[in-house]
Amino acid sequence: MRITTKVAKMGILLLLFFAAAALAVAALVEENEGRSIKALQKESYISEAEASYIRPGLNITIVDITIPADRKPVVTVKYTDNLGQPLDRLGVLTPGAISSSFILAYLPASQAGEVTDYVAYTTRSVTTPANSPNPGVKTIQAGADSGGTWTEVGGGVYTYKFGTTLPANYNTALTHTLGIYGRRDLREWGLSFYVSNPTKNWVPNGSSVTQIHDIATTAACNQCHDPLALHGETGRREMPICVLCHTPQTIDPDTGNTVDMKVMTHKIHMGDSLPSGEPYIIYGNQQSVHDYSHVVFPQDIRNCDTCHAGSKQTNAWKLFPSIEACGSCHDNVDFATGANHAAGPATNSQCAWCHQPEGQYEYDASVAGAHTVPYKSKQLEYPKLTVISLTNTAPGQSPTVQFKITDKNGNAMDPARFGGTLGRFSANLAGPTTDYTTRITETISGATSVGGGAYSYTFKTIKIPATAKESWAMQFEGRLTATIVRGGDPEDTFTQRDAMDNVVKYFSVDGSTVVPRRTVVSLASCNNCHEKLQLHGSNRNTIESCVVCHNPTLTAGSNPAGTSDSFSMQYMVHKIHTGEELENGYWHGTGTDYGEVLYPGDRRNCGACHVGTTYTVPLPLTNVAIATPKNFWSPTMPIAAACISCHDGVATAAHAFINTAVFGSTQVESCAVCHKESAAHGVSEVHAR
Repeated sequence: MRITTKVAKMGILLLLFFAAAALAVAALVEENEGRSIKALQKESYISEAEASYIRPGLNITIVDITIPADRKPVVTVKYTDNLGQPLDRLGVLTPGAISSSFILAYLPASQAGEVTDYVAYTTRSVTTPANSPNPGVKTIQAGADSGGTWTEVGGGVYTYKFGTTLPANYNTALTHTLGIYGRRDLREWGLSFYVSNPTKNWVPNGSSVTQIHDIATTAACNQCHDPLALHGETGRREMPICVLCHTPQTIDPDTGNTVDMKVMTHKIHMGDSLPSGEPYIIYGNQQSVHDYSHVVFPQDIRNCDTCHAGSKQTNAWKLFPSIEACGSCHDNVDFATGANHAAGPATNSQCAWCHQPEGQYEYDASVAGAHTVPYKSKQLEYPKLTVISLTNTAPGQSPTVQFKITDKNGNAMDPARFGGTLGRFSANLAGPTTDYTTRITETISGATSVGGGAYSYTFKTIKIPATAKESWAMQFEGRLTATIVRGGDPEDTFTQRDAMDNVVKYFSVDGSTVVPRRTVVSLASCNNCHEKLQLHGSNRNTIESCVVCHNPTLTAGSNPAGTSDSFSMQYMVHKIHTGEELENGYWHGTGTDYGEVLYPGDRRNCGACHVGTTYTVPLPLTNVAIATPKNFWSPTMPIAAACISCHDGVATAAHAFINTAVFGSTQVESCAVCHKESAAHGVSEVHAR
């Protein structure tokens, strides 16, 4: 009878779970039809039946936390999938067991709103092994709770009782934070592992939370990292979780280096630019060595707002300077002796005496002033070019352009100022816009004033080719060299290039409808990581401008074999960002090896750079083959060139080569047969994660 009852109960539970699953499927289908599940996520490619069974996703909700008389916290949590349906923690009634780790920490009392660092209750003891640089060193580090017990409540709800006992004198009036990092592994079912990192702030005595720690957000990190994912597959991806362990109390005993968040993050991102030249090294799991001395931050390191914007304590970096935070970047300063510190020896309490949040001048002793990014200086004029008209654009003609250049206040600027050794003002004719293959450049000098701040210039070198058809483009670029004053002292100056944003003017050479060059990636996407994309001495700063030169015909470079390589946009950008994962490297014209580049994101996320579905195939039939002298063959058809720029092994090249046919003088790629979106191996599906 007991067996029958137990079986009946199990049957009821299964019915309840499958009923919930049916509702989940209906919602999933509706959601998928609306494309709210992204094309580059694996969930997009499972069937209705698979979705019904697997129930993708993981969301952990902290329902409650109490601290009973034995001072072992008790947490109530709920596990649900992406559609809010309950999940079985053990992976019996729903696929994929869920692992969860619990961290508990408090914020010490602060003075005058100053930001304080967490102190974790949940700690672990670590002793370095015999193969460590410092064997036998014992330290206590912040970590997750261990030795706790689970109780099932039902409907995806569970309680967890900590193994850690809080101190008898723990302060119930302070802000406490519970953090959970959980993982659900569904790779067995062809998906991925799912992560959830909830946190909860509360004051044990029941008071309102007034003190927090929110200095940098996950969203800010993920502008580059996409996503922030560290410590292997343990499931730690959110900054509110990271700061609970990466506290001043946590030291790497192998090196003696702190992994306090503010110090560690600054040192890692300074990487190869640390003034001391001393590498920042941390030993990880199984004595893995992490040497960050080769890291290059992809923008100006003084852009403090890149990481701190959007947080609730967004100005903490300039309001509360400290030896730890400042010394992490300026690591050649000895604050105890005063070496390399203009003010001599200093303590934390003295930092704000000289280093006020903001000062009167740029590049003064204030925190914000000292971190002024040169291209953002208020002393620059920020020239802006406006193209009024472009005429005489028929085949064989020399175009005439009317334009105006103004400063940031709208005042007209004389284009003659942009000549000589201190400036630049030039144009590039490129065409056709279907896929650029021709480029002619000319320096603009001797423009004639036509009144109202406008000027006219008829090109001398640039002529529309006699065979030109359809739409072409004229690209303009220019800059000045400005003198920037440091700290209001006219005797202390440096020079900075003051560049205008590039302008591209599209036009028809034969009276046909003007067709701009297709947009494949957005500048905003580039600047998520680069902040301000500006290359070639600040002369090129828009994608529309980059593709004018970096067209399928451009080759350059000098690798150890002395051969050049393609510098076409899609080939070059893919290769640079694949970097250290390339099998065959990639070199710049000066001999720079991009094989050392570390891309901080996940290259499978094509949408991180591409607009819409421009990464999919087939590509426009008007795209031309790309000159690839270092490739296995040249020229390489456009789809193959894009793919093998990342997948640069010989097997992939052979696959692409044998799927290219030549009919007369025409090369044809058959890639879309297998790799179009509706095919068995569509680009989105094979890149899905």
